[in-house]
Amino acid sequence: MTTSPADRDPVDREPGDRHATAERSFARADGLDRARAIESRAAGVLIADFARRAAEASLSTTRLRARSYGGNASYRTNVDGWYIRRDHSIGVGADGNFYVLSTPSSLAARVSGVVITPSNAPLELGRGARDGESIPLADALEKRLAAGDAYP
Repeated sequence: MTTSPADRDPVDREPGDRHATAERSFARADGLDRARAIESRAAGVLIADFARRAAEASLSTTRLRARSYGGNASYRTNVDGWYIRRDHSIGVGADGNFYVLSTPSSLAARVSGVVITPSNAPLELGRGARDGESIPLADALEKRLAAGDAYP
């Protein structure tokens, strides 16, 4: 029985086989990075548009709060904006940026709050979550605008 180079143990492969495998891996990773960048730019346009429309509609902003990873503490942040998820895990700042509202636990943060930085937004919130927990970003933003100041 003959074996192909791909069936052999990686250590037993010829140097050319390992090189080709590495090149394919790098090409795949590069393609994923490009796809994420494209998705992030498209989502960024939706987020910026939401922030503009929310301001035009005079939706009240609130000082966003971030929860600890364990969920047992909540901290003030440096960002005013709107919550996009009912569980307050995602927000959009009045600055037009997307924020994931989770942070490590910190005793100092209970007093001084936390500084959060913008994140790259996905086009689908909760992708990979349990059924019914994911929603396209555009739909979530529209629902939030439609709810106005009555949003929980």
